Amino acid sequence: MNKFSLILYGLHWAFKYTAWKHEFFRDRLKEKNLTVQIRVADDSVGRTFYFKNGLMRSSSGVVKGVDVDIAVKDAVLGAELMMPPIDHLKRIEAIKSFSLMAVGDDKLVTWFSETVYMIERARWVWGTPVENGETRYFNNTNGGPVFVYVKDGKIIRLTPIDFDDEDPETWSVEARGKTFSPPRKTTISPHGLASKSLVYSKERNLYPMKRVDFNPEGDRNPENRGVSGYERISWNEALDIVEKEIKRVKREHGPGSILAARSSHHTWGNVGYYISAYNRFINIIGASTTLLNPDSWEGWYWGA
Repeated sequence: MNKFSLILYGLHWAFKYTAWKHEFFRDRLKEKNLTVQIRVADDSVGRTFYFKNGLMRSSSGVVKGVDVDIAVKDAVLGAELMMPPIDHLKRIEAIKSFSLMAVGDDKLVTWFSETVYMIERARWVWGTPVENGETRYFNNTNGGPVFVYVKDGKIIRLTPIDFDDEDPETWSVEARGKTFSPPRKTTISPHGLASKSLVYSKERNLYPMKRVDFNPEGDRNPENRGVSGYERISWNEALDIVEKEIKRVKREHGPGSILAARSSHHTWGNVGYYISAYNRFINIIGASTTLLNPDSWEGWYWGA
């Protein structure tokens, strides 16, 4: 048994142990019925994982007719890519060179990949217990990093982070015989400290809404924007509307009519910021882009 084969066998028991120990993982396995195969491209080594009705079993060897087929160039590379801790950059390079390939329905491939990652995340422990039964967490809001104090699943308060002796030394700059260092704490903007109010606001949108008199297939009644009310719709309906509108605008007015504008800060979603999938998405649909000035925190490193 070579190293890659041993790792695949270990993955079998990692699934079993995590499902035995964690209820959320047992619930996860109930979501899909599928067969996944991980193998060497020449079929010299492989293991097949069967998921059905919340249970998982596996067998050594290569079979036909699986739902997801994951193949690596050779056993040595397979061991390198699957041996924890995972080197994500090496995996990306392997995918780019077709040394790692996954064939199957995208949703099933994604589900299996995320499920494997959940095995490792199941061991993570978050937060630091503090007084009054609260737990202190970190969060990097788009207004600055904060301590978040939580009790019984509810946010109690947010505060700037105070560094202690366990944290690394603060940076310093020497100039004209003097040394300058920032305070041993973070700074936070007013809108960052207001994050708790944002989370619990009664005005917060928790699901997609559509104007009651807006019919994307007929009368749109734009004159009633801001006047007529809204109704809740499903995520699938919302995605369908967005998809059809992108296609309609591109078909009727050309790709240049779509303006792609992004925020200076991170926004939610996979295409909400220029270091996300934003550029790839815009290149796919075709659009006119914007060039932002170096405002906010970008000015720090652009100026440097």
